[in-house]
Amino acid sequence: MSPENLPSPASQPNHGRSFRRLRVSLRAHGPIRTGLFVLSTIVISLIVFASFLSPTDSLWRRPSDWYGLLQKGPFVSNPKYPYPPTPPHAPTPAIPTGASRPSPSPSPSPPSDILTLEQIRDIVTPTKGFFSRDFSLGLGWNNMRYILDAAVLQAELLNRTLVVPSFVYARACEYNITVCADYATMVNKNDAIGWEEWRKLPYEQQMGFRIPISIMLDLPLLRQKYPVITASEYLRLHGQDPESESSSGFWPREQYIARPNVFQSNKTRTPTQFIIENHWYDPSGTHRVDYIPQEMKDRGKWGRHPGTKIGETAGSFAPEEPTDVSNRLTSALPDGKFIMDWDTAKTALRAAGLGTEVDLNNDDVVERTLNIHGWEVLRSFQSVIGMDYAKTIVNPINEVVHRSTIRGFKDDYHHVDADVVILAGETHLFRKPGAMRFTVESSRAKYASMVVHSLGSPPKVTALAKVLAARIRKINGGRLWMGAHMRRGDFARLGWVMEQNPEAHIRRVKDRLQAGRTVLARLSNLATYDVEGAKPDMEQLKLHPPLPDDKFFVATDERDPEALRVISEAGAIFLSELLTIEDRRSFGWPLMITDVRALVEQALLVRSAFFYGHGMSSLSGVIINMRAARGADPRTMLLD
Repeated sequence: MSPENLPSPASQPNHGRSFRRLRVSLRAHGPIRTGLFVLSTIVISLIVFASFLSPTDSLWRRPSDWYGLLQKGPFVSNPKYPYPPTPPHAPTPAIPTGASRPSPSPSPSPPSDILTLEQIRDIVTPTKGFFSRDFSLGLGWNNMRYILDAAVLQAELLNRTLVVPSFVYARACEYNITVCADYATMVNKNDAIGWEEWRKLPYEQQMGFRIPISIMLDLPLLRQKYPVITASEYLRLHGQDPESESSSGFWPREQYIARPNVFQSNKTRTPTQFIIENHWYDPSGTHRVDYIPQEMKDRGKWGRHPGTKIGETAGSFAPEEPTDVSNRLTSALPDGKFIMDWDTAKTALRAAGLGTEVDLNNDDVVERTLNIHGWEVLRSFQSVIGMDYAKTIVNPINEVVHRSTIRGFKDDYHHVDADVVILAGETHLFRKPGAMRFTVESSRAKYASMVVHSLGSPPKVTALAKVLAARIRKINGGRLWMGAHMRRGDFARLGWVMEQNPEAHIRRVKDRLQAGRTVLARLSNLATYDVEGAKPDMEQLKLHPPLPDDKFFVATDERDPEALRVISEAGAIFLSELLTIEDRRSFGWPLMITDVRALVEQALLVRSAFFYGHGMSSLSGVIINMRAARGADPRTMLLD
């Protein structure tokens, strides 16, 4: 017998049958039915009226009530519930001190995104311990991504497991904030992060949403090559409540080492910790590099400082008497700088009279000459419009510094034997990609490969971007299509946009895209950036170039209706016009979060035939990096 034909258990009354009897009875008695309708209307009206007068949290609120509620504390979810809802998968309970080692549970395996204690242990065991830092969760996602790029590199140099935040803060909801608050924990960003940047804005703009980092980052992909766990996983591994994770991204110096590892046989042994102070990282006049090769140590007579005290640096190069050539190089340094570009160094060598003695057109000869006179060549990446806001890794460069200024990250801190090593404070701003330079070309190339191949968006994001790219191509008759990033929103208020008003801004965009259309029409052979695995995207040659009146895609944080109308009438098409209701249902609630939508826009622009963006934008910088990995021709992208 099929389940639907089985009789209802005696202990469970058949509510459906009882309801049908009541419905039949009401149909037969019109006056009773009318009376019940009137009574229910009165009751509902009283409830709604009372909700406006009630001092307790209720579903319907006046703006003044909302303001009071939102100021209660950093974490606010649905207005009915002043505290975050219980997560769908409860964390592993804290293990009290002295408890025996947990045994595997006979229950079914947890979801793939929730690691067991044993899985966390297995990630950590091959490494020396943990590495983390004070993460700047108040920054936007792409700046956070740059910080993660550097943190993965730093942890690998020390052979440690990287601990990253379990969540990040998304800055806004595409709809009314109450809609997103039903799905993600809503926070007052000032209180949660400890900054005052948003305090004077309208309260709706002070709010953000705490979302799992796995919504923005493909953690399984990253873990394929690098040992990485989240802070909540670290806390579980040390018998602490995952909900006690720092809301600001700052590593609590005492709290996080207060309990032993749950697999530790000695239950009185809590983790040891070492702090790399912020002012040790790269003091003025020094240059932080990944490591110092043995050849460089030998020629500079590098030696470790005596004793066991660890501080700003673990060793130094022996003093050297400057030569005439070294003095010439020193005088060629830009004012206030301790580093020069490759061409400036070669010019200084020629000015020192070496052009007749050595072949300055041979880079290997130039490097050996520099080494003889106490200078070294460091490897890094070219800045965009002279600044390092968009940390692109597509244009490698060589720079020259005096050997005495070099500080190796691995050399200074790899020998630390503490369980946990923490990098204090902010090391993201005004630094090169990776927050350091490299001493050998292979290390620079390996870092670039990690950036584009291991720190990717979740598969759901890239899958949706692929579908949307096909839609734009169809709109334009199957031809190649172009796209741009128009940074506006808060940046217009702060004056960090290329053009202040939308009319001038869209004219600028169309001017750059017109140049891009010319590039695409003239492409006859393809080149790629020198990034591992990059193969030419043959679609650039197979499809017809765009026509002058073709639609072009614009990713923007502009939300003013009039400004959007101006941009749209100029030929732009937005994400909201491309998405279908099926897309939204399939992707799920995160697509209501503006940061997640920006992630989709970013992945979509990676697939455009030509891309134009802002040279000071981290979002545009990531697009350039990912386009390079995808095989886009260097001529098909522009930042200014």
